[in-house]
Amino acid sequence: MKKASSRLMTDVLLVFVVAAVLGLSWNHTLLLKAWRGEATSAPPAAETQEVPGPAAQEAVPLPLGLMQVKELYDAKEAVIIDARDMQSYEAGHIKGAVSLPLGEASKGAPPSFQAEVPTAKELIVYCNGFSCHDSMDLANLLIKWGYRTVYVYEGGYPEWYGAGYPISQGRKP
Repeated sequence: MKKASSRLMTDVLLVFVVAAVLGLSWNHTLLLKAWRGEATSAPPAAETQEVPGPAAQEAVPLPLGLMQVKELYDAKEAVIIDARDMQSYEAGHIKGAVSLPLGEASKGAPPSFQAEVPTAKELIVYCNGFSCHDSMDLANLLIKWGYRTVYVYEGGYPEWYGAGYPISQGRKP
């Protein structure tokens, strides 16, 4: 009886340790930002000056899978946005994707982006796959800027590249 109880406690401890390791590895990007003081619940000063409409206050980015993104890509119905830094974008990106790094977008809406992309357009934001949170953060910013239909492609560039779909390199979309 004592051996069974000890074995049960060992199993429970093992499950707890595995869950903690998985949780930390899944959220490592967010934890690093919090460690550096970048993660905050208060928006930056530049964002507080913008007045979102009622739809923006209720909107949330919706996740899309690979096949859904490919359908919208083929139909040319959405603007695809790369949330990664410029170096990653230049190394390889979804062909036709626009670069809008989260670090730059966090400073405020670039006038050139808002001039070229109407708020009624569907947007798909991606970054480095399921462990990357930049696409979700950028999608939330885009909603605050007034964009109504914003999707997050959680598989991101690694999944797209792995599927053998069109990619491009350099600064051009």
